[in-house]
Amino acid sequence: MSPASSRPLTRRALLASSGVLAAAAGLTGCGSGRPTVTLYQSKPEAIPHFSQVVGDFNGEQKQYRYVHDIATNLSASFVRHSPPDIACQNYNLEMARFMERGALSDLADMPVAKTIRKDVLDLADWYPTYEGRTSVIPYSVTGASVIYNKSIFAHHGLEVPTTWDDFLDVCQELKKAGATPIYGTFRDPWTITQGLFDYTVGGMVDVRSFYEKLNAIGEDVGPDSEVSFQKTLLEPIQHMVQLLDFHNEDASSRGYGDGNTAMAAGKAAMCFQGPWAIAEIDKVGGDAELGTFPLPMTGDAKDLKIRVNIDLSLWIPEAADQIRGARDLLNHLMEPELQNSYNKDFLAFGTTKDAPPVSDDRIVQMQDYYDNGAFYMGPSQFIPRTIPYENYLQSIAFGADPEPVLARLDSDWARLAYRQ
Repeated sequence: MSPASSRPLTRRALLASSGVLAAAAGLTGCGSGRPTVTLYQSKPEAIPHFSQVVGDFNGEQKQYRYVHDIATNLSASFVRHSPPDIACQNYNLEMARFMERGALSDLADMPVAKTIRKDVLDLADWYPTYEGRTSVIPYSVTGASVIYNKSIFAHHGLEVPTTWDDFLDVCQELKKAGATPIYGTFRDPWTITQGLFDYTVGGMVDVRSFYEKLNAIGEDVGPDSEVSFQKTLLEPIQHMVQLLDFHNEDASSRGYGDGNTAMAAGKAAMCFQGPWAIAEIDKVGGDAELGTFPLPMTGDAKDLKIRVNIDLSLWIPEAADQIRGARDLLNHLMEPELQNSYNKDFLAFGTTKDAPPVSDDRIVQMQDYYDNGAFYMGPSQFIPRTIPYENYLQSIAFGADPEPVLARLDSDWARLAYRQ
């Protein structure tokens, strides 16, 4: 009898033992009698990839039966003390809450933890952490910047801009020639926060320092505090508003899919999206020759940075039923041929010290910035979802005055800090 089998069965364990999770992942008859280890991974485009990896691993070893779970409600599972045994999931503010409370086990003793680039491992520490623990192992990093059509730039004799004034000149030249400089998809608010907001703010503000100070000030955030949304972010937001004139006239009614279709058809020179959009543009078809460059927000090219996020991270809860089996799977997923294959297929950057550089021509321009640590986490990733900031930023894109909107953000932040 395994150690876990002497414990009361959790709802997750009952589901696993009845085959529900295995069926959901498309697995069949993996041998009975082996302890079940659940991998939670629900990034939609990566589900087939990890289902295949889990299926293959079940055939390579006989000690555990691994199932790929895509349906668990993470927050509810932690509340019920029945989280998945291991996850390979996007690392964000919600996940940081579990890390801060010590709900994720310490992985510092695992040799793979020492293979991660320090500046990448530090990204997880941008959120509140549980002191003394390495709670997550970054698996992949996504770099995001301006996606541009190389053919359109070449047709109009334009070079990739490296300063704010250069970027405005490029936009003005394109508009003067009757081309759409930037394709906006403002109907979907997240595209504004991930693109316009993150790129403009991240290119001018020290994001980590800003939020550290904001958190320290807490309920006293306002117009007279050392930092605040209305004081610190007003200038970059004014730059953001300046760029609205260079978007398609129907941006307010266009969604994410419309933008991908337009870029595939060469109907705009640029869009503010990450590499996930490149994959969708590929699906549309066409022969658009794409590249990427960081949005310049100052007069100095040395300030150029790309936006990054931990695309996927590996973590194991303290309350996992099968910690040893989870660690075996974590080590397996970190094998270079598996990790590097994922990052290549999904246009992501490797997290290990010896990870190969990206090879896709459309994102290779971001490699030097990544190698040199010239990157920032998107500022939108640090605002709690209980604050409707996406709607606020959408209202600015639709024409609202930025100052009262940013003041409202300060008020919401202070109110939330007071409650906590």
